[in-house]
Amino acid sequence: MEAPSAEGRTQPGLINRMLSSIEVIGNKLPDPAMLFLFSLFIVWILSALLSPISFADIDPRTGSPIEVNNLLTGAAFTTFLANMVSIFTGFAPLGVVLVAMLGVGVADEAGYFNTSIKLLLNRTAKSLLTPMVILVGLLSHSAIDAGYVLVIPLGGIIFYAAGRHPVAGIAAAFAGVSGGFSANPLPSALDPLLQGFTQPAAQLIDPSVLVNPLCNYFFTAISSVLIIGLGWFVTDRLVEPRLNRNTPVDDDAEEAPEMSTIDPKERKAFWWATGVMGIGLVVLFVSLLPAESPFRDPSGSLNSFQAPIMQSIVPLIFLLFLLPGVVYGYVAGVFRKSKDMVDAMSKAMRDMAYYIVMAFFCALFVYAFGQSNIGALLAVKGATLLKALALPGPVTIIGIVFLTAFVNLFVGSASAKWALLAPIFVPMLMQVGISPELTQAAYRVGDSSSNIITPLMPYFPLVVVYCQRYFKKTGIGTLTSIMIPYSAVFLVIWTIFLVLYWIVGIPLGLGAFYTYPAPM
Repeated sequence: MEAPSAEGRTQPGLINRMLSSIEVIGNKLPDPAMLFLFSLFIVWILSALLSPISFADIDPRTGSPIEVNNLLTGAAFTTFLANMVSIFTGFAPLGVVLVAMLGVGVADEAGYFNTSIKLLLNRTAKSLLTPMVILVGLLSHSAIDAGYVLVIPLGGIIFYAAGRHPVAGIAAAFAGVSGGFSANPLPSALDPLLQGFTQPAAQLIDPSVLVNPLCNYFFTAISSVLIIGLGWFVTDRLVEPRLNRNTPVDDDAEEAPEMSTIDPKERKAFWWATGVMGIGLVVLFVSLLPAESPFRDPSGSLNSFQAPIMQSIVPLIFLLFLLPGVVYGYVAGVFRKSKDMVDAMSKAMRDMAYYIVMAFFCALFVYAFGQSNIGALLAVKGATLLKALALPGPVTIIGIVFLTAFVNLFVGSASAKWALLAPIFVPMLMQVGISPELTQAAYRVGDSSSNIITPLMPYFPLVVVYCQRYFKKTGIGTLTSIMIPYSAVFLVIWTIFLVLYWIVGIPLGLGAFYTYPAPM
């Protein structure tokens, strides 16, 4: 009997056929920009149909029965038109992407990234590139959304330069940045943000309950090891073999950087530029040390969302790549006059043109979906059903994870979802003896795992654009089919890991307990 081929072992036929079907069906959908436009029309129609219905479910934000708002009334439609410009310009990911890309674009066009990658690959085994890219993606969470505009495209460049499939590099980075959003060896701004919703929700039952902002830190730090291992396996054994077979890089794609030699002028320019970046980081670090630093919030914290340092991440990315990029460009002779730097910025913006168009329609849809209250209705209905089932503790936690993952397909923002779900989940589970800290951990697993398969996630269209640099036919279906293995593996294995973590009794974080009331 003939032994199965290596290809057959690494990419099971059934899985391959399923993913290919998803890709084909997904790519038959309209262009992403038009998909958001059609979704906007659907939300308008549903809001008009559902608004006359009286729902008994209570909205935890108001304490009143939840209502769907009709967006097709004259007042609602004129308000939409009057605010259309501000809805677009106020779309948070748009500013993040464009400002960061201005600085990153200069460093890229000057050649700083190419030389950095050459030096990196000369010192890193090709087989270790995947875990390295995922780890960098996890670490980027400390800088809020920096990973989406910096780490994900670099993942593609690094893989391509190493002779591997660039879209696999993008997928691995996307899995680390977004699929592992709640796995980080370092504390991040997400910790106090979620705690800010968990504690008031717990105090609905017990006003004396206090929740530590780092109540999940031990779990998320250990989870980072799990996510790196899972992402490594999925990338190298499932995703990349399928891409190599079914998704060839376009013939006219930009060539990968030549890794064999580094010109002495490039090396000199790299060290000058890196020195400038190092000086900038030292200056920033020293400015953060004083207790009265202007980068701290009024309480002296650096990692709260109110801290100026956390609100300055994107401008700092702009500066920390603009300055080294300029230095590299002049030392290497790529830039000879100031217009060369402006041209580099202009090219970066031209590359973002398609994303800007998609962001316009995405912003309008996200606004309408939020105003309609349809997402809130879905979340409350799901939570009510889960409560009615009255399942055992571990099964309930698993249900919370999967319900959160489902809701995440419709409501992309982690803070918006938890603001809605925390007042339902936390008091509900406290009444059956499950602590707020454990409930929050379950939410974080479900929220992270399905981030990477929902086109409604604001940065999803941007990742599509990154993939199109190497495979122009990339569509929503293509990216979704690539990311489904990560999402499925993360969701199942991470959920099992959480339950086992709970059974073993490893501490969740600082001041955290598994049961309510907390043991004396």
